[in-house]
Parts: sequence; structure tokens; C-alpha cells
Amino acid sequence: MKILVNGAAGLIGSAVCARLARDGHDVVAAVRHQGDRRPPGSTAVVVVEMGSTPAGRWAELLQGVDVVVNCAGTFQDSARDSTSAVHVTGADQLFSACEVAGVRRVIHFSAIGVDRETPSAFSATKREGDENLKRRNLDWVILRPSVVLGRGVYGASALFRGLAALPRLPLMQGTGELQVVQLDDVAETVARLVAKDAPAKQEIELVGPERLSFADVIAEYRRWLGWKPARAFAVPRFLETLLYKLGDAAGWLGWRPAVRSTASREIGRGAVGDGTVRREATGIEPVSLRAALAAQPATVQERWFARLFLLKPVIFVVLAAFWLATGIISLTVGYDIGVGLMLAGGAGILAGPSVVAGALADIIIGLSISFRRTTRLGLWGAILLSLFYAVAGTLILPELWKEPLGPLLKIWPILVLHFVALGILEER
Repeated sequence: MKILVNGAAGLIGSAVCARLARDGHDVVAAVRHQGDRRPPGSTAVVVVEMGSTPAGRWAELLQGVDVVVNCAGTFQDSARDSTSAVHVTGADQLFSACEVAGVRRVIHFSAIGVDRETPSAFSATKREGDENLKRRNLDWVILRPSVVLGRGVYGASALFRGLAALPRLPLMQGTGELQVVQLDDVAETVARLVAKDAPAKQEIELVGPERLSFADVIAEYRRWLGWKPARAFAVPRFLETLLYKLGDAAGWLGWRPAVRSTASREIGRGAVGDGTVRREATGIEPVSLRAALAAQPATVQERWFARLFLLKPVIFVVLAAFWLATGIISLTVGYDIGVGLMLAGGAGILAGPSVVAGALADIIIGLSISFRRTTRLGLWGAILLSLFYAVAGTLILPELWKEPLGPLLKIWPILVLHFVALGILEER
């Protein structure tokens, strides 16, 4: 069959593409950005923007398609994402196009619990999208996964590993129970439901076989990674609030941190459900977290990722703050010092303008690193400017190499940190 997977670059979408390809299906991967990596197993990649893709474009993409799997989703409104555009407007445009094109079977990913409670825009728009689909004349299946865990990690699944690396486990207050589900089980569910004789017009919860607390999940990951149990402590409420607000701020800069205000509203509900309908519809017995981890022993890259996960935001905050601070200092309290150094190096009348130009360049780089869309450009700009400062400093004031505080020597570890940032920049 020819199957279009929308949201194919995501954690679930890419796994679904790979699983469907194993069965010999012709998989068309619909992704959001031209630069997104080709999902494994896909025979073609097309770019769509949920909420702004015209009907004619969908009609073109759905030619010859037998099944649509909609994995597109976004956790919170931000500078890059709109929950309403993705979950409501965009999804309904896709469903409408399926009706027109005669694509009967639509498998749609929602989220667990949204049919019971909608504490955030994420869950409210997910439910609205579900209701729109149920009104369509289609053979729909709505899948509601719990927290999805697997070899690939993103969002909450990545956060679990990052928290597992801490010597003490911080626990947010009021977190509900979780029936975490394995990514392989989710992809296998889709593989069985695309069949022509598979059940239709069903809402299926995808959950694991056991209820775990947040701390239980972290403990399983620590055991898997080969680390001793960590003592837990409750995060003070004011610190919780601060972390969520910082996460929201990062979201408006284009980043997608796992800790944002949507998480604070959703975690109280937990992520539990009833796996009976899935078992009856597909015959799949869910795998427990411990069994899934035991089947894939942890290697050094898992431990690297876990330790780097929470260091990553610190690295980018430090680098952005470093460049912004040096620029601001050079324009204010450090201006006279900078001019004095330039005069000592023989800059003459160019001393003042050189200090201002360098300061503005520092600020531009700091802002570029701050905004996700321009981070890579900012990091390369920082590397090139640092090399320029090293060369210029050597030519103008070579004695700076002998300074006890090592202003020129310190350029090299700074350079290395920028290359580290480039190495861990990708989100998925």
C-alpha cells in the first residue's frame, strides 16, 4: 500500500515510517522543513506546513494514497509552533482532503487523557482535532499514547535520561502516575491497523502494562545505565515556577525544552489508561519498561547523552550570556580600558570605533546564539570572531600572551566549547 505519514520527522513518525517500510509499504514522508532528515524507509519526502497547506497541495500529495497516518503534533505555543494550527486547522485540512481524495483510512495520533480533561492548550486542541475527525466520513482510528519511550529520545523521554544522570533526583510536586509505552509497540500498532480489514472508528489508548511514578521511571533508567539509586528531593514550588517560566521563555526564542508550563498543567493528570481496546484490536501485549531496557543494554552513547542533556541548555545560556556581556561591558564600564589597549597597540584614531565595532559584533553573536533559528550561524560567527581576536591581539599586543590572566590563552577553551555546542545542537 501507499501510505502517507504526516509528521514523519518526529519521534513517533520516524519510527512508524521505518516499521511500515519493513512490511514493504510505499511510505511517503510529510515533514515540516526542507532540511529535515529523510525518515528511515520512506520512498519520498514532501514538505507541508500544518495550518497553511492549501487544499490543492493536499490533493496532489494524496494521489494514489491508500492510508494516512497523522503523527503531527506540537506540545506548546511558541515562536515556532501553534497548537491550534497543527492540531485543529491543519489536521482538519488534511482530513477534509482525505474525504475529497477518497482516502478512507486515517490513523490519527492524539494524546492520552484529552477525552477526559484538558488543562492546557495542547490537550484542548488535541481533543478538538479528535472531534473534527470523528465527524468525517472516514474509516478513522484515533490513537492516544501515554508517554512514549524508546531508543530514540525527544522531549519527556529525553528528560527522563537527563534526570537519571543527576546524583540527586529532583521531583516536581503533584506528578501523576505514568503507564509509559514503548515506541516499538506504538509503531507495531500502526503497522497492524493500516490493514484493510483492521477495525475502524475506534479510539485506542496506547499504554504500558504497569503504573509507575515519575521516580520509578527514573530509577529504571538509572539501573539500566549502570548507576546506583539516587536519593530524591522535592523541588520547592518557587523553583518549579521559575523553571517553567524559563522554559516558556526559551520556547519563544525557538527552542523546545521539555520543561514548560504545559508540562506543569499536564503532569498532575498523569498518563494512564486502559489497554484493553488495543489488545483486542491488534493482539499486541505491551512490553514493560524494565523488559524493554533489558533487551537493549545501555552503551557509552546512552551515558554520554544522559550526562549532556541537562548540560546542553547551560552551555547555550553561558555562551549567549558571555557574548552579550562582553559587548555590553565594552560599550559601558569597559570602554575606556578597551580604548586604552587599542591605543597601546597603535590604533590611533581608530581605537574608539574599533572598540564599538567589536562590542556590537559580540552583541549580535550573543543574540544569534539565543534564537534557535540563528544559533548555528551565531556559533560559527563566534568561532571566526574568536580567531580574529586571537590574530589581532597577537599582532597589536603580543604581550597579552604573557598576561597572568591569559586573555588570549582563554580564547582556545572558549573555541572548544563552541564546537561542543555545534556538536550537540540538534534536537532530534
